[in-house]
Amino acid sequence: MIYATRGLVESLLGMGRDADPDSVTVAVSVTPAGDLPEADLDPTTDVFTHFYMPSAGNSVSAVFGFDLGTPVAQSNGRFVSHPEGRLDVTKTDDLHEVIFVAVPPWDEESIAAFDRRGEELSLTVLDVAPPEEALE
Repeated sequence: MIYATRGLVESLLGMGRDADPDSVTVAVSVTPAGDLPEADLDPTTDVFTHFYMPSAGNSVSAVFGFDLGTPVAQSNGRFVSHPEGRLDVTKTDDLHEVIFVAVPPWDEESIAAFDRRGEELSLTVLDVAPPEEALE
């Protein structure tokens, strides 16, 4: 079972919609359910709550192949959009432990979660907000 906040799912779908007809790939990360007071889950359960902007670090990434937009070891999953409409993992997708795939019409029924082998996982969208964070 994969859990994600409604806010994250809506943001990812919006990125897919905005990039269409091009695809977009975004790193996503989790927060333990214990840090989400409204979540009625085991406190150690991971909930996907955040994404890392795909444009961060692009100039260095294009030259050296490093993804500087995502802090090391903080990406637990990946979101990819398939504007051509294939709701499945493809050979060209950047595989991760969990891969979220979305297709037009970019609504909640148009997104699914998969494991790195391409097997669909059960996705539950939670109406909870991630904890507030402050920049130092």
